[in-house]
Amino acid sequence: MSIRKVVKYGEPSLREPSKEVHKVSQKIKVLIDDLLDTMYAQNGVGLAAPQVGENYRIFVIDVSTGDQPLNPMVFINPKIIKKSGAVISHEGCLSFPEAFTDVKRYANVMVKAMDRNGRSFVLEAKDGTLLARCIQHEFDHLNGILFIDHVINRFEAEAELEKNNLPPIQLEKILNEPDLEPEIEKLIQERAKKANDKQD
Repeated sequence: MSIRKVVKYGEPSLREPSKEVHKVSQKIKVLIDDLLDTMYAQNGVGLAAPQVGENYRIFVIDVSTGDQPLNPMVFINPKIIKKSGAVISHEGCLSFPEAFTDVKRYANVMVKAMDRNGRSFVLEAKDGTLLARCIQHEFDHLNGILFIDHVINRFEAEAELEKNNLPPIQLEKILNEPDLEPEIEKLIQERAKKANDKQD
């Protein structure tokens, strides 16, 4: 078990789709342990294999907080089989040190994957919880998609990247998300109204 170097935004490998795991071999189990060690060492809540330079469809998550015991979750060959609702998620990423911005996410997701022993499981995460958002964030990494591709305000995100000496947004990678747009627009308006009400 060891702490791996996290690949930073700008490295082409972060944009490459990952390959399926055909056998949960010893090599894969070591990679899983390294992902967990690296995630904990960096105080992350999730980490995907491509972020440590390994082109496999694997990610790990632990959304436990405060005094809660650690709860590491392993997802091998995950598939999102259901998604609904919308939420504005304020996200960062270990591949984007210190940079945070608002992105569009589904509020509810159901994922099917294998655990570290190759057993299949289904997990549902609802109501825009950290787990729901984290599953989507890490799943994206396996397809070469990054959180800034779901950006809500491109100019805010650009400023954040520049402030942290990271490369600019790749405009051609910003996703068109018609399923989410109307609900996100509503949430933005609600947020603006609340801010105005506070000022009055």
